[in-house]
Amino acid sequence: MNDIQPKKTSLIDRFLSFVEKVGNALPHPATLFAGFAFGVVILSWVFAQTDLSVIHPGTGETISVVNLISQEGIYLMLTKLVKNFTDFAPLGVVLVAMLGIGIAEGSGLIGTLIRILVLKSPKSIITFVVVFAGVLSNTASEVGYVLLVPLSAVIFLAFGKHPIAGLAAAFAGVSGGYSANLLLGTIDPLLQGISQEAAQIIDTDYSINAACNYYFMFVSTFFIGIAGTIVTEKIVIPRLGEYKGDIEAEEMHSLTSEERRGLIYAGITALVLTVVILAGILPESGFLRSVDEPENIFKSALMKGIVSWIFIIAAICGIAYGKGAGTFKNDADIMKGMAKSMETMSSYIVLVFFAAQFVAYFKWTNLGLICAVKGAQFLETIGLDKIPLLICFIFLAALINLVMGSASAKWTLMAPVFIPMFMLVGISPELTQVAYRIGDSVTNIISPMMSYFALIVAFIQRYDKNAGIGTVIATMLPYSIAFLIVWVVLMAVWLVLDLPIGPDSPLHYLPN
Repeated sequence: MNDIQPKKTSLIDRFLSFVEKVGNALPHPATLFAGFAFGVVILSWVFAQTDLSVIHPGTGETISVVNLISQEGIYLMLTKLVKNFTDFAPLGVVLVAMLGIGIAEGSGLIGTLIRILVLKSPKSIITFVVVFAGVLSNTASEVGYVLLVPLSAVIFLAFGKHPIAGLAAAFAGVSGGYSANLLLGTIDPLLQGISQEAAQIIDTDYSINAACNYYFMFVSTFFIGIAGTIVTEKIVIPRLGEYKGDIEAEEMHSLTSEERRGLIYAGITALVLTVVILAGILPESGFLRSVDEPENIFKSALMKGIVSWIFIIAAICGIAYGKGAGTFKNDADIMKGMAKSMETMSSYIVLVFFAAQFVAYFKWTNLGLICAVKGAQFLETIGLDKIPLLICFIFLAALINLVMGSASAKWTLMAPVFIPMFMLVGISPELTQVAYRIGDSVTNIISPMMSYFALIVAFIQRYDKNAGIGTVIATMLPYSIAFLIVWVVLMAVWLVLDLPIGPDSPLHYLPN
């Protein structure tokens, strides 16, 4: 008798394997985006024949489908091909940051820091640390995508865990937990300004502050961190199994005298850079403050130029470590580190070329705007109580996020519709903004329209050459569902207990 029993798989495992299989049966991601771009061109012609149009809720302008199979459309596609690629927002961000990180990695600084983290941190909490750090990284905008996500894969591998699980945990925190944080981020004043303008359609004196969602988002950070940890440990890691790839983990031997000297050099350098940054940002007249709005720290050279600082800090600290540890002998060694980091970006650059065309075509045709307005109009016709209404709104925002990636662009479109409408039934603009932020966050990690989705595919392919869009979606879907459930329940409890969502931020709107 054969004593070996077949491995049992749960219903969740079978469903996710099906999602992955279907997704990976699709063509190469770059080919897929090329197909999407071609499909948008065809759809623009089809819908242009039907005279499909909507009224923009903010401007009152009639929005019609732009036909790309026309003289105007062909001119746009041919003359903007290069510009679409070079202006694709994440491209420059990723490449510049990776150049600096390449120096730090080439010097050995990152590997040494990882070894210290692994040697000093309990294995039992490393998953929570990664997810929690991912959520906090949103304060610095792109740093989570370009630094923490790939770094977390390396950390998990060093701990003997599957590197893709580490990558997924970090990505879940960075992107799925996009609206939670212990600190205000760049997105807070951006959404607040849009919300205030929309609220003044009903109440011309209504004012909203940038911290209007702070209490709710502060508490959300811990719930998202815990939910992300549970999903990683109970679903993602068991499903991925043991890593059998070619990439080896960082060796966990104790630090050598050269490495300690390198860390001292890098530490002193980091301290000096920190003093320089604080001197430039703390005084309102500091040299890093905005010339036009010195009182607004979010407009400072620190916040607006965060990618530049990633490059500067990583590069200078990497050089200091290399000199101290003896890993950098001359400038040629530094340049080799930068060049090596670009080698890993080659597939990403190819993918971005086609993704950029697709995003541009989708924007030109107005199909994204029309989909969003039509969905909003449908929800507006449903008569529901406050909690069910807000839950439906969350689902709508989550669905729209699958076709429109920009948080500010979606809110610019949706706020003039839903904030006035919800104010008329007693829901405050601040609460409407919370609901929008929940929906906007939870589907980021499964949306190919999310700006950094292509980068995540490239990171995963480093550990699994056969991975594709299906792998990413199947891996991240449990996080998306868990975060949605946690956030909806938390919001419902918040409403039942009638708690404030931020300083001077009511749940209810009472007309003057």
